[in-house]
Amino acid sequence: MKHEEVIVDAILKGDWSKVSSEAAEWAEGPDSSPRAFFAINIASLIQGNFAKAWHVHSQALEEPEDIASVKKWVETIQEHSPDNSHVQLVTGLFLGQSAKSEESVACYEKAIQLDPTSPYPHFFLAQIFLLKERKDLAIKSYREAVKQDPSYIAARLNLGVVYQEQGQLEMAIPQYREILKLRPDDAVAHTNLACALAEQGKIEPAIIEYKKALELVPNDPEVHFALGGMYETKGRKDLAQRAYEEALKHAPDFSPAATAIGWYLFEKGSPDAALDYFSKALQTNPNDASATFGVGQVYDTKGKEEIASSHYCRALDLEKDPDRKSRILNFIDRIGRGRG
Repeated sequence: MKHEEVIVDAILKGDWSKVSSEAAEWAEGPDSSPRAFFAINIASLIQGNFAKAWHVHSQALEEPEDIASVKKWVETIQEHSPDNSHVQLVTGLFLGQSAKSEESVACYEKAIQLDPTSPYPHFFLAQIFLLKERKDLAIKSYREAVKQDPSYIAARLNLGVVYQEQGQLEMAIPQYREILKLRPDDAVAHTNLACALAEQGKIEPAIIEYKKALELVPNDPEVHFALGGMYETKGRKDLAQRAYEEALKHAPDFSPAATAIGWYLFEKGSPDAALDYFSKALQTNPNDASATFGVGQVYDTKGKEEIASSHYCRALDLEKDPDRKSRILNFIDRIGRGRG
């Protein structure tokens, strides 16, 4: 049998491992085709390997002629087996990745009608609801995906994230904990759990989870930075400083860490060293309001009021957070009255 025939047979059976292995062999051979990469793409999406799916996407669904080739193949499979739930799922995935997400909804819904026990159409339907900013419907679909397959890591993770974004921490945390029962070495679940615990004010448990995440992904600057934030909350600025330095060590252009170190040094009475870090942050992100405000503070200590004031005003313009913006404005008003 040719690669295409083997893959179609595997799709009809829902054998995604076979789809993946056969497509990989096809993609590496002399008769490689965009269809081979599309098969790898859909198998990867269904198996939860989203990085791999994205990696091959451009080789299947970027050039117009490639899209046309894949479209014809999907339509042929659809014509021959319209009542196969896996075919409806594949068609939905093609449409969803071809700027036709609205049309993909009908395919996912038909896949669910044909096989209500499959978790995958529920999951990808939830993805569409997220794009439409219908988080209520996304939660419903993710919950159904988890109901059909309690071990579905991607569905649990996304369900937890949506709950967390809505402030429903008591609903998000159990999802992350269930993932870690299934896969204890899931760094994302440890990180998300840490973040949710921190939002609940449970700083020590959050620190433990961030440390577990760093055992798995020691080079992740964002996790080091988040851990530093927890130490700052505890008043352990020395440990926070170390965490921020680790973040910069692994990502020298990670401006939030440079800004945080700048403030640590400024508060320790080292304005020149602080200025170096604020400047480093601004080289990477010129719109960093906190670093800009920090530069103003440094120049204020040097008696250069005009330069300081210009940075305060720019920081006020750059700041998007209402509370921090209000604090900057109050500071400007206070020093203005003092200088007047």
